Amino acid sequence: MPHRKLISWVQGLSLALATVLAQAAPPVEKTVILATTTSTQDSGLLDELIPVFQKQTGYVVKTIAVGSGQAIAMGKRGEADVLLVHSPEAEAALVADGAGVNRRIVMHNDYILLGPPADPAGLAKLSAVACFQRLAGTGSLFVSRGDNSGTHAQELKLWKAAAIAPEGKAWYQQTGQGMGQTLAVAAEKKGHVLADRGTYLALRKKLGLAILHEGDPALRNVYHVIEVNSSRFPKANTAGGRAFADFMVSKAVQTRIKEFGIATYGSPLFFPDAEAR
Repeated sequence: MPHRKLISWVQGLSLALATVLAQAAPPVEKTVILATTTSTQDSGLLDELIPVFQKQTGYVVKTIAVGSGQAIAMGKRGEADVLLVHSPEAEAALVADGAGVNRRIVMHNDYILLGPPADPAGLAKLSAVACFQRLAGTGSLFVSRGDNSGTHAQELKLWKAAAIAPEGKAWYQQTGQGMGQTLAVAAEKKGHVLADRGTYLALRKKLGLAILHEGDPALRNVYHVIEVNSSRFPKANTAGGRAFADFMVSKAVQTRIKEFGIATYGSPLFFPDAEAR
């Protein structure tokens, strides 16, 4: 091999090896802090997705599952790298404030009103707002998360639309807990509760609660992924947060979301939305 061709070949090989090594290099900051809602945790969705993300990228995800309000507050303080939440008004405020960037829709499911299978309050065939009016009028036990989560925010909207102020009433009890714990309390006390469908389906066999109202357009439950703004919070893991957000809206993960729950529950727990945009 002529001398010049040998040099060229060696240089090309070196460049190829450098490229491969760069692609395979582990991330500089390996930990990604994900602040998310309890519904993504309680439903089991994150248990399926996060190991895939970690294997593909080399990142290690630290998941903090709280109400959406608390997750968004963490974003405001720069205590997370990326958020996966479902409280649209609070999300929009976070982005408008500049603490969050690149808000992207991921998926949706819906809220459902649950209660004793015998439906003692007579909620069948009523609208969502009328259900809440009936619950208040009959003094039927309602168990609220009371935790500033996306579900709690949706519940408060329904009480407001029903012209009811439930706080302080004997029939209105707040747990201050996540969705799974609140469902357990409602089941134990044979009360009524607003829940996301995904968590309910995942825990249905343990509860003994029935769906008393569903399908109302007012009960749509949309999830977005939001990256924390590194311009405001320099310590944020920008690359890791972006990698997780990109992962959640990728075609492969959207397909996984579409199929998640079908084998176990007979229906999907969430419906992907990223590809529709």
